[in-house]
Amino acid sequence: MRIALTIVPLILSLPVLTEALQERSPATLRLVESFPAETTLDAQDLPQTADVWLEMIRGAEREVLLSHFYAATAEESVLNPVIEALKEAAARGVRVRMVLSKSFEKTYPEVPAELAGTDGIEVRFLDFRELGGGIVHAKYMVVDAKRSFLGSQNFDFRAMDQIQELGVEVVEPTFATALAALFDMDWRAAGHEPQPAGGHGADASRLGVSLDGNQADHRDPSTIVTLCGSPRDFLPGGMAWDLPLLVELIEGAKKTVRVQVLTYDATGRYDPGFFHELEGALRSAAARGVRVQVLVADWCKREGVIDGLQSLNANEGIDVSFVVIPESSEGFVPFSRVAHAKLCVADEDAAWIGTSNWERSYFTQSRNVSVILEGTAVASRLAKWFDATWNSPYREPVLPGKTYEAPKKD
Repeated sequence: MRIALTIVPLILSLPVLTEALQERSPATLRLVESFPAETTLDAQDLPQTADVWLEMIRGAEREVLLSHFYAATAEESVLNPVIEALKEAAARGVRVRMVLSKSFEKTYPEVPAELAGTDGIEVRFLDFRELGGGIVHAKYMVVDAKRSFLGSQNFDFRAMDQIQELGVEVVEPTFATALAALFDMDWRAAGHEPQPAGGHGADASRLGVSLDGNQADHRDPSTIVTLCGSPRDFLPGGMAWDLPLLVELIEGAKKTVRVQVLTYDATGRYDPGFFHELEGALRSAAARGVRVQVLVADWCKREGVIDGLQSLNANEGIDVSFVVIPESSEGFVPFSRVAHAKLCVADEDAAWIGTSNWERSYFTQSRNVSVILEGTAVASRLAKWFDATWNSPYREPVLPGKTYEAPKKD
């Protein structure tokens, strides 16, 4: 499957791409996960989030850029070495900058204050309500304009080993430059600084990379990656809005569509009107014979959301289930033990990995980032990752007419 971006033509076919990758410096892609401790959801060939973040930061020579919803840790957390690595990077002359959402400034003040109090580290809070009406919900890092990470992982101790997460590391300078341009827009906005004349030019469409050999499973590792984001009206020049590309991904499916998100709500609970773009694409796919599987977190067991899920599940060809992660043996931890990954795979040919939950405001009002991945190796591996959860004891099918009790979150 090829996603037909209108902003740039497809230049390299996959066979030609394979040869091109062999003739230049390696451009690589790695899938990265977190899994809740005491579960069977660990994928042995996917590195853990904290390990990849440490590797990236410790390898930094000039600059580390981070954008996150918030930053929070706890004693003896796996995230603490990451925080120390940022301080150590600053001590050796690396410039470290972080943009966080203004919405959580008072809720989680400790880590931002600790980092901002370190020489060489700057932290800014961005009130995205002034720009799009939403929040900063992106989660990404860029190192030395070469190496990037984005995914569902918040800068949160729970996202390291108490929550199911999925992200992607991309080692490709053009991709990193484009993501850094997005960061620069938000950094300037947070500091109430003018944007540069002419905007930020950074096209990261259809870049050729090679999937990590341990994850390719003997398939051709050639992958085409496109960086995209939201909202549409506040993106760097050359960066595509992700919602139309995600819809196009689903519309192009012929056999299967697999979706996993924290929350799915097309009913307009927070946003006016029905979110027909994604809901319509899924229903249309099922109507033409595509098998549609949807996994959502049990946090969706709440009034105003469950009715929409039951309605979607009533369509022939669409199966919707909750992912229910048992409480830790060490006791209840607020806002954890949940499936937080955001993924869509079509036909094991192409996929989307992002930071948006599937509600309208994430795509139209808030800052989010995502990637479209084209290639059988990466899409097949992601399908396998999805299937492991679908076939696990943690899946609970959505039942018609059932009244659900919302789980305890905090």
